[in-house]
Amino acid sequence: MRGKLVVGNWKMNGALGRNAELLGALRSGWQGGDGRAIAVCVPFPYLAQAQDALAGSTVAWGAQNVSEHASGAFTGEVSAGMLVDFGARYVIVGHSERRHGFGESDAQVAAKALAALAGGLTPIVCVGETLAEREAGRTQEVVARQLAVVLDGAAADAGRLVVAYEPVWAIGTGRTASPAQAQEVHAALRAQLARNAAEGVPLLYGGSVKADNAAALFGQPDIDGGLIGGASLAAAEFLAIAGA
Repeated sequence: MRGKLVVGNWKMNGALGRNAELLGALRSGWQGGDGRAIAVCVPFPYLAQAQDALAGSTVAWGAQNVSEHASGAFTGEVSAGMLVDFGARYVIVGHSERRHGFGESDAQVAAKALAALAGGLTPIVCVGETLAEREAGRTQEVVARQLAVVLDGAAADAGRLVVAYEPVWAIGTGRTASPAQAQEVHAALRAQLARNAAEGVPLLYGGSVKADNAAALFGQPDIDGGLIGGASLAAAEFLAIAGA
């Protein structure tokens, strides 16, 4: 049975004092259970703080990126093994900001996902189309291609993934796919996963999710939760979204 999962992506935000308040509020305010879980993916410098603040709680933590390399002369990179040392469970790979802002290709995203799996992490694999691709009627073609490269490499480990559909045109724009639009893409992704014996993989929606639209989105049959950006920086808002 698929579980429900809501993950906060802090992006490049945070400061020790504010983080302590936010993590403390999440620790005390989230009960979990009944197949429902939450996690926060924090910038690398704050992994130790997240580990200290959330150890023994029902809130998991992770990172926002990972190297496709296990070790070596790759200055500035962070490996899956390093993330595991800090108790990380999740890592985001292929976020639209990495694909479009840093030029990450489908192949590189897949390599990062495989490195995460090999290191013992759960990769949250992001897929999504631009506005131009949606208007051209290419949404399902684009997300299927992005996911296929990961599934081809993961093979028997495909069931250990989490997949997040995040339409690029809805990331940080205030625009949100309607529940019906999101469900249509999630249903196609679910079918693709099923063809790879990974139908139980949690499918998250990301794209301007707020407390006031979370219930409608999460109520769709193939949407198992969300990948939350700005709203994850406010404990009350994030907990309300998770409560939906």
